[in-house]
Amino acid sequence: MAELLQLVFFGLVLGSILTLGAIGLSLTYGILKFAHFAHGDFMTLGAYFALSLVATAQLPILVSIPIAALATLVVALIADRLIYRRLRRTRPVILLIASVGVALILRSAVQIIWGPNVQVYAQGIQLPYVIPFGDGAVRIKPDHLIIMGGALCLVTSLHFFLQHTRVGKAMRAMSDNPDLAQITGIDTEKVVLWTWGIGIALAAVGGIFAGMDSQLHPNLGWQLLLPIFAAAILGGIGRPYGAIAGGMTIGLAQELSTMVIPPEYKPAVSFGIMVLVLIVRPRGIFAGSST
Repeated sequence: MAELLQLVFFGLVLGSILTLGAIGLSLTYGILKFAHFAHGDFMTLGAYFALSLVATAQLPILVSIPIAALATLVVALIADRLIYRRLRRTRPVILLIASVGVALILRSAVQIIWGPNVQVYAQGIQLPYVIPFGDGAVRIKPDHLIIMGGALCLVTSLHFFLQHTRVGKAMRAMSDNPDLAQITGIDTEKVVLWTWGIGIALAAVGGIFAGMDSQLHPNLGWQLLLPIFAAAILGGIGRPYGAIAGGMTIGLAQELSTMVIPPEYKPAVSFGIMVLVLIVRPRGIFAGSST
């Protein structure tokens, strides 16, 4: 029983990371109408910006998180102005291909600047809290509590932003019907900027949390991209609330699957869920609900 609870806890930690990535991916698709394949590499970039602040400036990781997210956002806005904005009125597949190019550029830049080797935010072993349960124990690392608490705060803040601010309501309106939103006087360019801001900031924080959970390497975000896409599709891509449910579901499914399959095969679980959803309910479990 303790082993099951341990896996559930690990699933919630992974789900928190995937949720932050899936919300940004879903917002981008809902408003800009293309699958942003560079999303995972922006997660990697945010993680490495935080590494520079921690290793070079000796800042605590909690102080580094907002600064790294802001730096990642600046890079995303530059990419938008130089590449995406010029292609915004083309077919979505053109934007998709452009995002693959941006992903390759970002990954190469990370390798050139920070190197290809595995790195960590802090050396040494982090002693976990040990909670006895039955004939075993559940072990909880302090970093895991930061990851889950941080994700909960960000998701709650996003909910209030979408529901109770004028920009948030404009984002939901534009996601549901961009042409009608433009006719009603909504500043679509302003909404696009907010979409990049929120989506990329969440992605950067998700990348930092992924680095805290394990290690940093240039393919960190790329390896998370498949489960993030699975989470977004499961929840109904374009729907941020669905992305939350999808992220937690994929995280739990991946970790619980290790009870029956070797851990190295757990990414295949998210792929299997994504394929199943595309066959049975292609619009996701939140299809038809309001954003």
